[in-house]
Amino acid sequence: MLTGAGVSTDSGIPDYRDDAGAWKHREPMRFQLFSRSLEARQRYWARSLVGFSRIDAARPNPTHFAFAAWEALGSSLDLLVTQNVDGLHQKAGSRRVLDLHGRLDTVECLSCRLELPRQEFQALLSAANPSFRYHGARVTPDGDAELAGVDYTRFLVPPCRRCGGVLKPGVVFFGESVPAARVARAMGALLASDALLVAGSSLMVFSGYRFARAAQKAGLPIFIINRGKTRADPLATLKLELPVGEALPRLLEQLGQG
Repeated sequence: MLTGAGVSTDSGIPDYRDDAGAWKHREPMRFQLFSRSLEARQRYWARSLVGFSRIDAARPNPTHFAFAAWEALGSSLDLLVTQNVDGLHQKAGSRRVLDLHGRLDTVECLSCRLELPRQEFQALLSAANPSFRYHGARVTPDGDAELAGVDYTRFLVPPCRRCGGVLKPGVVFFGESVPAARVARAMGALLASDALLVAGSSLMVFSGYRFARAAQKAGLPIFIINRGKTRADPLATLKLELPVGEALPRLLEQLGQG
């Protein structure tokens, strides 16, 4: 099972791409830019200070609860690998979840690897920038927000309290590799399964597409539920060109009757 941004759109979190697979928003932050540029980090954290509150306030929708119910049926859902960083699968009750791209609700130091809750860092950001206020921002899928007319050079970003290093959200940025242990766990679960179901993902980035390629190589059926083009359409055994929230309840009903 592999899920993407289309699973969380009914929770008010926008997805990345349109039906043709093109970006709806600007391309997300790249790791190389974030790690090397103070200006990039100021821009990211100022925007994220606004955008994270929307992600944090989001609640699971019926699709998340359907996946949790599917897991509760038994062993047919071995592992739910999600490309989403919002934690909504877990909030809905799913337990066998692998956050492939990490979670927005944690922050980590690039030097000493200290981790802290995002809510704690959110408070630090607010305290360091007491005059920073912004309303009417357009929030993007990764907890970023599109702001206009902001002087980011005046935005203060607290360093790691333990070593003074650079703090970043606990997510995999574009240009950053998914930790090998996560990939290995997901790949092991895939190769031990009977099929791959992709739900709400265009698979345009390799981190997700690799599992479709591996499933094809292993001779496993690939089922895709996604409104719009996906990179794995030529590999699919069956594709339902529907929103996940419309198709999944029907599938779950059939499983319950089986």
